[in-house]
Amino acid sequence: MSHPLLVEAEPYAYGFDPGHTALLVIDMQRDFVEPGGFGETLGNDVTMLRRVIPPLREALAATRAAGVTVIHTREGHRPDLSDCPPAKLNRGTPSLRIGDPGPKGRILIRGEYGHDIIDELAPMAGETVIDKPGKGSFYATGLDEMLKDAGIRSLIVTGVTTEVCVHTTVREANDRGYECLVLSDCVGSYFAEFQRYGLEMIAAQGGIFGWVAPAAHYIKALETRS
Repeated sequence: MSHPLLVEAEPYAYGFDPGHTALLVIDMQRDFVEPGGFGETLGNDVTMLRRVIPPLREALAATRAAGVTVIHTREGHRPDLSDCPPAKLNRGTPSLRIGDPGPKGRILIRGEYGHDIIDELAPMAGETVIDKPGKGSFYATGLDEMLKDAGIRSLIVTGVTTEVCVHTTVREANDRGYECLVLSDCVGSYFAEFQRYGLEMIAAQGGIFGWVAPAAHYIKALETRS
């Protein structure tokens, strides 16, 4: 049995066994992080999310080098929108709604250019990509069963946005018994205050939802592996 690796984190050190761990890259899609996508149609500054790309690339490279499982998610819907409830479709006043034609194809529709993951973080052959219709990575997907079948107990969580899809996924994972480490500079929000408070909420009260640490601390732990 291997010894767990330790990451200097808040509220205290996070221990994980690389053989029972997966790095989760949430929704790093063109529609969210590039100009012309759904995120921008909502009036958001996409440069706020693009800040996570360099540290996430480093964390992803270190994860792959260590042989740790990598899983990507994409939020989006079927072309007929049968899996997009009206409450989601009609909310707010964006210039473009889900399913509308946009600069990168139909907004948040599976198979369209904008729905796919950005080139900088493209999945490698053999890495799982989970398509999800909701904000959480567990809702209406086979993620939980896949993780259990693979013996995964720990999740290193990255992606966007911190207060929405990342938080929803971490909360759901916590309820299912997974131990989550959120890499603070590898998750992003369109709102600076949401980023700050979202991270504080995860580690509050002794780690009510999980742990928080910068990517460098996680990478350092991986490099100590013999």
